[in-house]
Amino acid sequence: MLPDADTESLLVRPCPDTKFGDYQTNALMGLAKARKLNPRQLATDVIAKLDVAEWCEPVEIAGAGFLNFRLKSVAVAQTLVGAERGEHLFFERTSKPRTTVVDFSSPNIAKPMHVGHIRSTILGDCLARTMRLLGHRVITDNHIGDWGTQFGKLLVGWKQNLDRAALQADPIREMERLYKAVNAACDADPAVLEAARQELVKLQSGNEENLAIWREMIALSQRQFDEIYGRLGVKFDHTLGESFYNPRLKAVVEDLRARGVARESEGALVVFFEEIPALKDHPAIVQKSDGAANYTTTDLATLEHRLQTWQPDEIVYVTDGRQQLHFQQLFAIFRRQHPSLATRLAHVWFGSILGEDGKPFKTRSGETVKLADLLDEAEERAFKVIAEKNPELPAERQREIARIIGLGAVKYADLLPNRQSDYIFSWDKMLALQGNTAPYLQYAYTRIQSIFRKGGVTSGATTEFHLVVPEEIALAKHLLNFGLSLEAVAAEHRPNYLCNYLYELAGHFARFYEACPVLKAADAERSTRLGLCNVTARVLKQGLDTLGIEVSDQM
Repeated sequence: MLPDADTESLLVRPCPDTKFGDYQTNALMGLAKARKLNPRQLATDVIAKLDVAEWCEPVEIAGAGFLNFRLKSVAVAQTLVGAERGEHLFFERTSKPRTTVVDFSSPNIAKPMHVGHIRSTILGDCLARTMRLLGHRVITDNHIGDWGTQFGKLLVGWKQNLDRAALQADPIREMERLYKAVNAACDADPAVLEAARQELVKLQSGNEENLAIWREMIALSQRQFDEIYGRLGVKFDHTLGESFYNPRLKAVVEDLRARGVARESEGALVVFFEEIPALKDHPAIVQKSDGAANYTTTDLATLEHRLQTWQPDEIVYVTDGRQQLHFQQLFAIFRRQHPSLATRLAHVWFGSILGEDGKPFKTRSGETVKLADLLDEAEERAFKVIAEKNPELPAERQREIARIIGLGAVKYADLLPNRQSDYIFSWDKMLALQGNTAPYLQYAYTRIQSIFRKGGVTSGATTEFHLVVPEEIALAKHLLNFGLSLEAVAAEHRPNYLCNYLYELAGHFARFYEACPVLKAADAERSTRLGLCNVTARVLKQGLDTLGIEVSDQM
C-alpha cells in the first residue's frame, strides 16, 4: 500500500491497558499525516489487507487511527507448547548479529574499588549479557586507569616509605596509605611535588626500576579486581589499561593536525566546535602546551584500536553522568575524523547512589564505601534473615543462599531505577521479600520449585495448554512479552525495562497461584498449570541471569 514506508518504524507494542487488547500500534497515524491521508481510512484499508486471523481476533481501530490486536487463546497455547518443548523462550536470536564493544567498570590501579564502581560494573555486565543472549557478538573491555600523574606520587611513597608486611597483608590499603601520605606532603612541600614529577618522567621514559614497581602495583591491584569481579560473576574479554595506548598517542595527535580537526592555540593543540551549539564554549585539548597527552587523546587512541581490531558496529561506554561533556567532545571529534564510518557510539551514563539522608552514599565516618565491604555487608545481612527463617539448614547452605540473596539484592536495586536518576541506597528496601526487589523475584522462583518438589513431578511433560481461567490467560500472555523486554533493554541500554517486566511476571504468577490450584487440580488443568509454572520459572531464571542475578531452589 505504501511502498516507501519505513517498515522498521512500524512498531507494535503491548497495550498499556489490556481492556483495549494485547498489542497496539499508532504507526499509521504518523504515516497518514506525512502523506496527508485520513488516518482512520488508512487504518481501515490496512485491516482489509492484513491477514493475522491465525493468531488474532478481528483487529480493531481505536481513536484517531490506533490498531488494537487481541491474541487468540489457541495461538497463545501453541506458543507455550513451543517454549515447554525448549524450542524457544519467547525470544529469537537475531539473524543479523551486530558486533558491540562494551566499555565498563574501569577502576584505577592502586586504589580500592568503591561503591561508585558498582553502577558501571553491574550495568555494563547486564547490557553485555542481554546482547549476547539475543545473538550479538559482544566484546567487553575494562579500560583501567594504570597511567598518569598519580604514579609519580606512588613511586615516591613506595621508594621512601613502603611497609612490605602491610603490602603483603593488604596491598590496596598500603598503596592507598602511601598515596595519601605523599599527596599531603606534595601540598606542603614543593620539593616533594618535584620529586614526584621526576619519578613520573623516569617511568614514562622507560626507567626499569620504576617500570618494575609499576608492574607490581598493577599485578597487586588486578588481584583485588579479580576477586571482586569473581564475587559479582562479571567477566571481561579484555583488560587494556590507559598505558596500552601510550605508543599510539603521537600518531593520533598528528592525524588530528593533518586532517585539520585540531589546531594550535596558546601552544596547545585544540579542537573547537563552533558548529555545535552545546559544545561551542567547550573546546577540547588533545595535546597540552608541554606536549603531554590527556584523557581525550587516550580515548581517541582507544577508539582507533577498537575500530582496527574488532570492526564494531557499536561501542558503548558505561560511566557516570559527570562525563557527559567529555564523551560529547570525543564523539564529535571522532565523527570529524571518520565522517563516513557508520559505527554507532553510545554514552550510557548513570546517576549517583545516595544515602537515606539524600546525600552521596558514605560510611558513618564520612568515607567512601569500599565495594568489598558493601558486598560483605549484603551477604551478612541476608545471612541473618536466612538463619532466622531456616534454622534447620546446614550453616554452609545458609551461607550460600545468603550470598545469592545478598548480592542479588544489591545488583537489582542498582538496575531497577531509570539509570539516569540518582537512587537512595536502603538495605531494608532492597532485602525485602515484598515489593519490586530481587528477593521477591527469587522467592517466586523458589515457590515454583517447591510446587514440583511437593508434587514429586518434573517439568517438561505438558504437550497441550488449555487456558480457561483469566489468571492463566493473563500469566500466559505476559510470558509472551519476555523477548520484547530484552529487545528494549538492548536498544535503549535500560535494564530497568527487564526488572519491571520480571516484577510484573511475578505478580501475575502470584495471582495465578492464589486463584488456580496446581497439584490438586484435575488432570487436564493440572497439566496446563504445571506447564505454566515450569515456563514461568524458566523465564524468571533466564531474566534474572540476564541481570547477573542467581536463583536458589530454597530460601
